[in-house]
Amino acid sequence: MDIAERYIRLAHAIDAHREGFVDGYGGPPEWADRTRREPQELRAEAETLLEEVAGVEDTARRTFLTVQARALHTMTRLLSGEALPYADEVRGLYDIDPVRAHTAELEAALSALDAALPGTGSLVEREEALRARVVVPREDILRVAEPILAALRERTRERFGLPDGENFSIGLVNDKPWSGYNWPLGNLQSRIDINTDLPVLLPNLPDLLAHEGYPGHHTEHATKEARLVRGRGWLEHSIQLLGAPECVVSEGIAVNALRAVMDREEVEAWLTGELAGVAGLDPEDVRAYLAASRAREGLKGVSGTAALMLHADGRPQAEVLEFLTRYSVASEGRARQSLRFISQPNFRAYIFTYSVGGDLVKGWVARNGAEGFARLLTEPLTPGGLREAVGAAHA
Repeated sequence: MDIAERYIRLAHAIDAHREGFVDGYGGPPEWADRTRREPQELRAEAETLLEEVAGVEDTARRTFLTVQARALHTMTRLLSGEALPYADEVRGLYDIDPVRAHTAELEAALSALDAALPGTGSLVEREEALRARVVVPREDILRVAEPILAALRERTRERFGLPDGENFSIGLVNDKPWSGYNWPLGNLQSRIDINTDLPVLLPNLPDLLAHEGYPGHHTEHATKEARLVRGRGWLEHSIQLLGAPECVVSEGIAVNALRAVMDREEVEAWLTGELAGVAGLDPEDVRAYLAASRAREGLKGVSGTAALMLHADGRPQAEVLEFLTRYSVASEGRARQSLRFISQPNFRAYIFTYSVGGDLVKGWVARNGAEGFARLLTEPLTPGGLREAVGAAHA
């Protein structure tokens, strides 16, 4: 059996036990066999896969398949009932270490945010009041998204190129644990869903659409399908897995996607000018939100720390919710949405792909520039490879 076929069949067999493990698939339909089999059998198959991957000749392909196969093996261990420490689960699935934010750093970020937020009242009250002034009504979200997507697509095409025939649809959904999601559909297509359980804010919309679309998830999946699946016959890239190291690179790309095509000053001028007009919002409110956003950057490790509290430390949900409310500067509704995300089986370890992946890709691009970002879109790079390169740059 071809190595890609063995890999893809095992991934679908795992998905029969952990629905959502396969995030997208566009390869041969007959390989998508979800016949339910015993976890111990799947674990043995994962061990065989690891042995066979070692014989792959191409170095880049072998490196990618090795870390991916390790993640499949880790998942079969979990399905078999093995109780892995939470940190080992994160490492086994994603080839990264979980990172805990320091309380002193979070407190410093809260102080900066306190200075940046306008008005009077508590941090949460002022945060929620400011958010309310930059909301895009649900009925206007897709209209406001149109010029943003058009500009992002053109910038991406000019800077990195796009495969002929790529496209995606976009829609609004409810009752999801995430704010936005890209569903790879194969054949260079995908679907982007925007969750409206919580208000959608204009200042966050360019980043959300870059993250999910251009030059983020959709661009990466379509480009790798064109280059690696069609161009090189590496069918392992016709499947996207939710619990594997590829997610670290993919989320790292997405977290840095907007900055790959626009600098901060340009984004802020766009938001307080043309886009505020399109959305019918006061540019001064948008400007105030952006000023506060710079202070919020110091709080990016909050969700991961909350996940460690919940799954590694065994803290009660009420305590984790209190932590999220304080350090996310969030209403109870938004804090509960975050808690819901890190409690989901498919996302409990995934949360670190954003912060760790974002830092790895940021370091890689700082060293390699636009060419480095283009390589991320076209080559099967791994977290370990990025870590080694970024570490060497700082040595």
